[in-house]
Amino acid sequence: MRSQTKKVLLTPLMHSARPFRVSNHDRSSRRGVMANSLKELLSKTLDALVITSGLVILVLEEDGTVVDTEEFFQTLGDNTHFMILEKGQKWTPVSNSIPARQQPKKSGIARVTFNLYKLNPRDVIGCLNVKATMYEMYSVSYDIRCTGLKAMLRSLMRFLSHAAQATGWFLIYTGTYMLRMLGDTEEQASPGSRSRRGFTCE
Repeated sequence: MRSQTKKVLLTPLMHSARPFRVSNHDRSSRRGVMANSLKELLSKTLDALVITSGLVILVLEEDGTVVDTEEFFQTLGDNTHFMILEKGQKWTPVSNSIPARQQPKKSGIARVTFNLYKLNPRDVIGCLNVKATMYEMYSVSYDIRCTGLKAMLRSLMRFLSHAAQATGWFLIYTGTYMLRMLGDTEEQASPGSRSRRGFTCE
């Protein structure tokens, strides 16, 4: 029992595989690699980036620090970004490694984006999100929600009802006004016709 206990205690603890990101010297190719040691990371990186050269150097992508010992590798956190350098290649900062054609374009004063989405798969129209960004500093968004066909039809019928009611009142008012105008015209015309008839009889 004692010998078995000693063997268990003296057996080195194996580190579990951790996630890392690796890229080539110009950052044109990136891969995710799971490894628990520096040796395993180098082996999987060569396979992932299809590098056949046996002489490579592993550095930190952010500042170019060489990672060449297992102790230093184990102090690095998960999702650390590495860069693999072959013979004759050098580490370059991020700003200098981006080609001119890939340089981010300067944005204008404002940018408007439209996003269609559905809160429920049964929704016919869904919702519309409008987002406006100004000077890349201020943003305003507005949601237009049409959550169902029934709600849309209900709103449409309500609008048509109000429109029909307003049209009815307008027709009644217009008809009444025209009747008054015609009545006034007849009253003005009737005294003149009577006077003309009386003058003719004499």
